[in-house]
Amino acid sequence: MYKNILVPTDGSALSRSAIAAAVKLAKTIGAKVTAVYAAPPATPLVYKNLLPVGYGTSSEHAAVIRKSAELYLGIVEKDAKAAKVPYKLISTTSDFPADVILATAKKEKCDLIYIASHGRRGLSRALLGSQTQKVISGSKVPVFVHR
Repeated sequence: MYKNILVPTDGSALSRSAIAAAVKLAKTIGAKVTAVYAAPPATPLVYKNLLPVGYGTSSEHAAVIRKSAELYLGIVEKDAKAAKVPYKLISTTSDFPADVILATAKKEKCDLIYIASHGRRGLSRALLGSQTQKVISGSKVPVFVHR
């Protein structure tokens, strides 16, 4: 069966639900969990609700990225510790989360990717893209889509 389950997180409620389910699966089958968070890289602009509202220094951006990673990956850590499931947490920055997920799965020798999908359709999917679809298309290992 699976030995190392990769769980990407974006901090959303659906992602948190996928984390809980992936940890439960890992506990059931005796696997470990590897979690990855790919933050968007820092830019000089500060955004609020997708609109630029000011400027920030690189150290301010680094602090925001670090805080987000700690918060999002902390959910995995908490769930895995509670279930006594071995885990590894990985944080990086990238404009291409699907590429990070696929590269992490390969590097960490994950044999299952357990990913949340928001199920967007139509224009919202075209505008926001589907990281899950990109992972499914590019993965060499099975992908479990959590909705």
